[in-house]
Amino acid sequence: MARKPAARRGGGPDEQSAEADGYEFGDPPRRSRRPRAGTGGRWWLWVGRAVLWAFILVVIFNGIWMPLRDGLAEPSPDEEPTAEKPAFPETSAAGFAARFARVYLNASGLQGEERADALAGFVPEGRAASFAAEGQSLTGDNVGVVGVDVRDDHNAIVTLSADVGGSPMSLDVPVYAAGADSFVVSGPPALLAAPGRARLPEPESAETDAAAREELLPRLERFFGAYAEDPDYISDFVEPGARIDRLPPGTLEFVELVDIAVPADGSGDNDGRRVTAEVVWRPAGADETASTELTQSYELTVVRDGENWYVREIHGAPQSFGE
Repeated sequence: MARKPAARRGGGPDEQSAEADGYEFGDPPRRSRRPRAGTGGRWWLWVGRAVLWAFILVVIFNGIWMPLRDGLAEPSPDEEPTAEKPAFPETSAAGFAARFARVYLNASGLQGEERADALAGFVPEGRAASFAAEGQSLTGDNVGVVGVDVRDDHNAIVTLSADVGGSPMSLDVPVYAAGADSFVVSGPPALLAAPGRARLPEPESAETDAAAREELLPRLERFFGAYAEDPDYISDFVEPGARIDRLPPGTLEFVELVDIAVPADGSGDNDGRRVTAEVVWRPAGADETASTELTQSYELTVVRDGENWYVREIHGAPQSFGE
């Protein structure tokens, strides 16, 4: 009977290593296990990176958005919101003050109670005596409204112009408005000096277009002749689509076109030019003498279409002295 081989004791180093690794000697070797992702604290590293990038993005976003938001929320210095205009009825108050001034300046021959009665419809009850003018009465002509200085919804100073005693003066009238059609003079008026005469600045020198002036001069002469005397002829000089009404018939007669000034700006056939013209008129039916002539200045917008110039608009000329 065969004997089983006796079990080895101890064994070599390989056998001992295999037993230590948990498998029998002679079994195929097992692969060593790799550590799983995230072990060893690496996932904290990724979380930290994500937080850092989020912080950087927030800082960049705020750095760009905050100035834009402030610029959109706050108006620019040129677009500051204006205060709401007081709801004071300027036009009606101006008419009321003008009517008061005509009575106040022209209560000729009225003294005491008579003058007070004439002013009673304009001043607070019981205050008419405050507007008395003892002795020689004032006289006032050519009363006109200059302006209205609105202080609030109910109060304003209406400035009037008038010839007081034959001299030009201003009259400031304080007016209280209780509504759109309810007014009262809220205090004694004040006579002031008339506005002074301004001094014109030297006109700006501008280059003129000599060629356009030579073309326009005879054409505008015919235009002004038709403007005053020939309604059927004026359409030949007016730009198609534009409306220029002629002067009332029988008012003026055309004498001459003294001169025109044509600035050297603009180009192209349809480019408008602003031309200043000095025109002499004579009242219709007047004697042909220099004493009956009127010299006036006009500003015309003219356009060129092909070979001809046409008038688009006509107005009074601003600062035509020195042209």
